[in-house]
Amino acid sequence: MPRRTSVLRWLLPAVIALLWLGLAGPLGGFGGKLAEVSENDSAVFLPDSAESTRVAELQAGFRTERALPVVLLWESEDGALEEAALTEVGRRLGDAVAVAEEAGVLAGEASPPIPSSDGLAVQAVLPFSPDLGDTLGEVVAELRALPAVAGTTAHVTGPGATFSDFAAGFSGIDGLLLLAAFGVVLLILLVVYRSPLLPLLVISTAGMALVVSLAVAYLLAERGWITVNGQSQGIASILVVGAATDYGLLLVARYREELRLEESRSTAMRVALRQSWEPIVASGGTVVLGVLCLLFSDLGSNRGLGPISAVSIAFAMLAALTFLPAVLVLFGRAAFWPFRPRYGDAQQHGRGWERVATAVGRRPARVLAWTLVGLFALAAFLPTFDDSGIPLSEAVRGGSPSAAGQQALARHYDAGSATPASILTPVDGWPDVAAAAGSVAGVVDVVPFTGEAGPPGAGGGEPVESAGLVRLDATLGDAPDSAAAQSTVAELRTTLRGLDPGTLVGGTTAQDLDTQETAARDLAVIVPLVLLVITVVLALLLRAVVVPLLLVATVALSTAATVGLGALAFEHVFDFPGSDPQVLLIGFVFLVALGIDYNIFLMTRAREESMRHGTRAGITRALTVTGGVITSAGLVLAATFGALTVLPLVLLVQLGFLVGVGVLIDTFVVRSLLVPAAVHLLGDRIWWPSALAAGPTAPEREGEPAGG
Repeated sequence: MPRRTSVLRWLLPAVIALLWLGLAGPLGGFGGKLAEVSENDSAVFLPDSAESTRVAELQAGFRTERALPVVLLWESEDGALEEAALTEVGRRLGDAVAVAEEAGVLAGEASPPIPSSDGLAVQAVLPFSPDLGDTLGEVVAELRALPAVAGTTAHVTGPGATFSDFAAGFSGIDGLLLLAAFGVVLLILLVVYRSPLLPLLVISTAGMALVVSLAVAYLLAERGWITVNGQSQGIASILVVGAATDYGLLLVARYREELRLEESRSTAMRVALRQSWEPIVASGGTVVLGVLCLLFSDLGSNRGLGPISAVSIAFAMLAALTFLPAVLVLFGRAAFWPFRPRYGDAQQHGRGWERVATAVGRRPARVLAWTLVGLFALAAFLPTFDDSGIPLSEAVRGGSPSAAGQQALARHYDAGSATPASILTPVDGWPDVAAAAGSVAGVVDVVPFTGEAGPPGAGGGEPVESAGLVRLDATLGDAPDSAAAQSTVAELRTTLRGLDPGTLVGGTTAQDLDTQETAARDLAVIVPLVLLVITVVLALLLRAVVVPLLLVATVALSTAATVGLGALAFEHVFDFPGSDPQVLLIGFVFLVALGIDYNIFLMTRAREESMRHGTRAGITRALTVTGGVITSAGLVLAATFGALTVLPLVLLVQLGFLVGVGVLIDTFVVRSLLVPAAVHLLGDRIWWPSALAAGPTAPEREGEPAGG
């Protein structure tokens, strides 16, 4: 019988490990296909109620296909363009049209060459189909490779080329991002464990979770159940690596404790799992519920991020509670070589954290005051955070060819000449609407759409009528992706709605404006929802009311401080042109959900210790015991999100900075100083209304002095 039991102790972990390995192998290829079902067109993510979406739907009556303009621009390098150069430009335009026709990307006729009024440039517009996927980037690259016209600098720009350059920022994102994330995590684990094998076991756990979660995300996206873009794919990859490693750190710490108390590795793991599963599941469950609040977003990109993040966290938990325990039991104490925990050895906790915990307990009021002063000082800069958006042409660090082309276009033409705003208005009153639109500051010209070949806004002929509507093309004086252009569109809507409530304004700039307004609505709805959900989860977990309110308040304050610090850094250090409004929402959700993680780890241990030693001694013991592992977990998570900063996309760089810095603030300030100090000051009241709030007085408790 003992021999049979021994075999089972080996067999079960081996079967679990083999199941994971057998599952990860076949599913490994699906993660690589996730880009095939990704959607990066921002217009797709707008709600049906958005004005620009309604205009896009009604546009079908004016063109058989929606068009994504690609602008070809030849700019003179020295004086006005000669006739010979203009003739050569015509030939190059013919070559460009041939390239586009061969690729099957044209949605209409190309415009003829359009010289600028100063004689220093010529532009032409190619209307591309909007749903080209990778083909768009390939054709844009071919156009840029066409032979130059002597004496000119050629540019390929406009919305199509700008979107192509932005999408190119996602190419290779998986390999670069994961290489950076796994590399920095492995380095931290080697320092933490001082063992060559244990970090590999923890990293392999994160790898298993990553492979399976991305495969599940692909299958869900393929069936149309969730929407995925390059941004959410990158964030989900980082999230699963960081979370699986964090949960692994917590389990390993408990397992190492039990190996000193239990001779049997299997028994030690059973005890470690029994003590670890609740905080791990509570932590992961809190993050899952927090990110699922994104389902209430009106922006499809945010809604898609919620499920893929929840899937990532779910498999991070599952791997940490099944695969990692299995391989740890199989390797036993050898996994910790050369510093193997031996049965009967004294427990070892960091003396540094013991000193920190003791210092906080001696002067909690002073510690609380100084930490609050520091956090509120940073939070004071939160209102300066510029979330008015980033022009798509500036969304790639280091610039892009399309951005350079847009600047050249603005030197010789109205910056919005290739992408006018589309105004749909009832046919009876369109002349009055056109006149009113032309009077709006920032509008250069307004012409009816006649269906004639030529650039957008060229006019000529009788207006095309569809469903009782006429389309007017309003050329803007500012670049279509600029804040100034958005202000012009907002003024257009206000002016024209007062003249005729049935008038709608759409187009590329209007889509950007609608995205900004929808993101602002999402922020107002989702922020309080996340705080409410997490407060309820903490109340159920800790069986109290006061401590959840304290934890949520401290994490909200640390988030505000992080955003304030981000506002300073983005403007004065990185010189970013602004921030996408999604950065603030996604950053908030992850900062609050992940920040609560470490407080859950701390306070579940504090509750356990308080049952035996009282609240003040309990929080001191909890901080001493968990300080090292939670700090390591915080460093790992900050480093994994910091890996986003190696990417060329400003949005992901900013998100990586905010979450990485925010996790560090939460780890080293909130969890280590602010929360323990507040618990010392509140004492037993922190557990109200649970039974712990009605314990004996402090002097009667073991290891706790009479004074606070």
